[in-house]
Amino acid sequence: MNAPNEGFIPLKLTRDRVLHNIELSERLFNAGIAIDRSVLRELDYGNYLEQVHGCFNMNHNVHTATKLPQQFRDPTGYSFNILFDPKSHFRIVSEDGHFFLEDGAERQFEIFFQKKPAWYDKRTSDGTPMSRIAQYTGRGKITITYSNECSLQEKGLDCLFCNINATKAAYGDLEGLGIKTPRQIAETVKAAYGEGWRRLTVTGGFIPERREVDYYIDVAEAIQHATGRQNFSGSACIGAPLDLSVIEKYKEAGYECIATNMEIWDKNIFKTICPGKEQICGGRQNWIDVLKREVDVFGKGYVRSYFVSGIEPKAALLEGLQYLIESGVVAIPLQWNPNPGSALEGHRAPTAEWYHDLVLKTYALLRKNGFRHEDYYRCTNGGDETIFDYLYNADGDVLPWERDIYPELVERKAA
Repeated sequence: MNAPNEGFIPLKLTRDRVLHNIELSERLFNAGIAIDRSVLRELDYGNYLEQVHGCFNMNHNVHTATKLPQQFRDPTGYSFNILFDPKSHFRIVSEDGHFFLEDGAERQFEIFFQKKPAWYDKRTSDGTPMSRIAQYTGRGKITITYSNECSLQEKGLDCLFCNINATKAAYGDLEGLGIKTPRQIAETVKAAYGEGWRRLTVTGGFIPERREVDYYIDVAEAIQHATGRQNFSGSACIGAPLDLSVIEKYKEAGYECIATNMEIWDKNIFKTICPGKEQICGGRQNWIDVLKREVDVFGKGYVRSYFVSGIEPKAALLEGLQYLIESGVVAIPLQWNPNPGSALEGHRAPTAEWYHDLVLKTYALLRKNGFRHEDYYRCTNGGDETIFDYLYNADGDVLPWERDIYPELVERKAA
């Protein structure tokens, strides 16, 4: 797998630098990052990881004129995602073959674009590029978006923050994206796991409940057959079923973890922002009941729920996070970007400082309720380099296979 120091010798990633970088990554998320045209001309996507819009377009606008890089690292190896915004005061520039991040007129540091894994250049047996079947989400993890559209659109019940259907319209044909077959997924997983990747998430837009269960079972069986692994370390991200007994079927199929994303906690805001989840999927209480049932079936630390933070009051969101975390769910607030093509496009997200406070309070809840780094890593699909991963690392709770990458943080805990 690609190590963070590939192509350069990293500086020490100390606890102070981790905390500084976390705040910077939050500001970069809010402001986006502009990229000089010279950089876009120089980038060689034969080596570097490009954005593939398998599920959502997270940039601040729709950009189809050129490919865009997905992420970069600073001189310590810390990973930053790129949300492209040509109007941002943050900018990536090039000079003498090197790339740098600037904030206005002030240069911050040299950056190193993430190299792509070898399996990105491979194809499935039907000729489909594997990079279109699964996407790199960090060292050790891939995400498979089986369908890049949501059936709630045809009913006029899309979640108001969501742009999955708009993303398909903008990028589906351009990038060759569509519904994935179990065979395509299995062949891609086999190739990625053969190069050292270790976990996967299967996700997508809403499809009818019965079809969703059958499809996930078919995918699990295909992966097991291709890899020879009964436990393939997979997470199934599903909509809340009306029939709670189907949750056992995902466990029986071989998925180690399960995810059901509530996204909004306040009951009245939930109805307004997530009309399809309210009207088609049993309403807010059913989503809560499903998550608690998933904990009964899969166990504490094997169930995840994401929230889109910044739409509802922080106090309401923290109430929901605390309730679910205390119930055994790894509940995580994601920083909200008013995505292009969503009903909330053009709205403004809270400040980076607002979000940083929320993240620290959520992290404290996770630690207080006994969730360790491996619990978080196991059932989330953000790789091993999210803000929460770095918070755990800063406290010396480093994943076993990363101890040689972050020796200073491990030594700090030992001391």
